[in-house]
Amino acid sequence: MASAQSVTGPTFDPYERGCPSRDLLDQIGSKWAVLVLGELGRNGTSRFGQLRQALAGVSEKMLTQTLRTLERDGLISRTVYPEVPPHVEYELTALGQTLREPLKALTEWSVTHIEEVITAREEYDGRTERTR
Repeated sequence: MASAQSVTGPTFDPYERGCPSRDLLDQIGSKWAVLVLGELGRNGTSRFGQLRQALAGVSEKMLTQTLRTLERDGLISRTVYPEVPPHVEYELTALGQTLREPLKALTEWSVTHIEEVITAREEYDGRTERTR
């Protein structure tokens, strides 16, 4: 839903119910989407098996779903080469490239501050255990 109409087109507000930008934030903010986009940003074009190996713990089903969603949103492209067996490669689109820096900053923040977050979680869990 657009919150207001501007001269150039609708403006979107993710804080407004039904705004499509809210759905997009949900998609690109998912753990596997962040990692897939980061991996393609770091290493360029990759095959499914390369991505699965690089993203320890991702299931084949989850990786497939994530790749389809990212392709649907125009963030990655999928190229199929007519070979036997089929050769499929994924890469960031120009739109996907625009997410490299924000996602890199988010990833770096998480690595820099994980110890503080772990401490905060432990303190919180300790407080909530005593009140149960």
